[in-house]
Amino acid sequence: MLRVAVVGSGPSGCYTAQGLVQQDPSVCVDVLDRLPCPYGLVRYGVAPDHEKIKSLQNNLRTVLEHERVRFLGGVRVGGPGGLPVGRLRELYHAVVYCVGAATDRHLQIPGEDLPGSWSATEFVSWYSAHPDAVDDGFVRDARSAVVIGVGNVAVDVTRMLARGAAELRRTDIPEGALAALAASRVTEIHMVGRRGPSQARFTTKELRELGALPDTDVVVDPEELALDPAYTDPSALPAAQRRNIEVLRGWAAAPAKGGARRIRLRFFLRPAELLAADGRVGAVRLERTVPDGHGGVSGTGRYEDIDAQLVLRSVGYRGVPLDGLPFDAGTGTVPHQDGRVLRDGAVAPGEYVAGWIKRGPTGVIGTNRPCAKETVTSLLADAPALVRRQVPDDSVPALRAEGVEPVEWAGWQAIERAEAALGASLGRGAVKLPDWESLRAAARSRAP
Repeated sequence: MLRVAVVGSGPSGCYTAQGLVQQDPSVCVDVLDRLPCPYGLVRYGVAPDHEKIKSLQNNLRTVLEHERVRFLGGVRVGGPGGLPVGRLRELYHAVVYCVGAATDRHLQIPGEDLPGSWSATEFVSWYSAHPDAVDDGFVRDARSAVVIGVGNVAVDVTRMLARGAAELRRTDIPEGALAALAASRVTEIHMVGRRGPSQARFTTKELRELGALPDTDVVVDPEELALDPAYTDPSALPAAQRRNIEVLRGWAAAPAKGGARRIRLRFFLRPAELLAADGRVGAVRLERTVPDGHGGVSGTGRYEDIDAQLVLRSVGYRGVPLDGLPFDAGTGTVPHQDGRVLRDGAVAPGEYVAGWIKRGPTGVIGTNRPCAKETVTSLLADAPALVRRQVPDDSVPALRAEGVEPVEWAGWQAIERAEAALGASLGRGAVKLPDWESLRAAARSRAP
């Protein structure tokens, strides 16, 4: 019996576990997660109002309920208080690290650390009830917000800032975030990209959702669109970019509807500085850019200031080192060969990676399938050599001896029941528990 630990229960971890048990009937997989809840970014990264995407949890649930797959939540690997990587290797024939990209990129501009300046990741974690999130009053006293970036995450946070309370109440958003967003006075939201619409990373489906928001105008400056060389004739662009330009062109030509909120999509502007007012962010200074003829942009030395009491940067994610694993600081990934971890250029027996920590923060949820398949193929090819080493039949007693009390599937089901009960008490559907204490308490109450 080949015993494998998969660290991370998001899509890459679940697809890895699924591939292993489907392709080899002699494999047993423990899926470990630092959190007591499974599903990773599907639970804590997909916006509450994207219920269709969140339904992917049902597919991941099928994987975690497989008879040869076991979920063990609340297991920290590496870092202070975590199970050392070396000890984990002693408990399993192989370990696959699917730990994602846990931090975000910075703008590296003056004023970025002012109060009121946040990463989109922090904002998403707050409204998604991640237990590490802190409610630092994101929208309190804010009237205007600037979202820096033009990818799907930027669209998500822009949309959430403009959502009405009645719409959000139908989701699983935690009660504290719902109350804060319902009381928000933010009426101007600027989403800013340093390049043109033909190079924006958002999908057309996400983009169109902005135009469907009640009582909200989407404003696009036709002169900014016209700076893009591909705008006049987008026929040479891929279909997705052509559709984006069609949507933007339609908004640029449409008269304002007089909504209570405005989303302004801005292009060819890059942040130069966050300006302070009363000890916090008061405005964003942006430099006008122009295409440089090589796919990039050049600064023009012309600047524009936009009032903003809230700034959310959404300029990409980045992997972080895991104690005990090699790490390439340049790419933010673990060095590997076809998913096999490389230590000092040589394959490390029994150590593998999949997902963003393997390839970098690229692609969509479905991109994790071929990525996991490559790693699974490598691991199963190595299996005859890996099973020669003796490991425990069950790792849980050894984990408990290390001071770790895993949250097993029954504990997760108890959390689900507690979230359903909380929602019922508030006259809503299931509502996420937002903090470690309530999650742990729910997990301990396993009886229905």
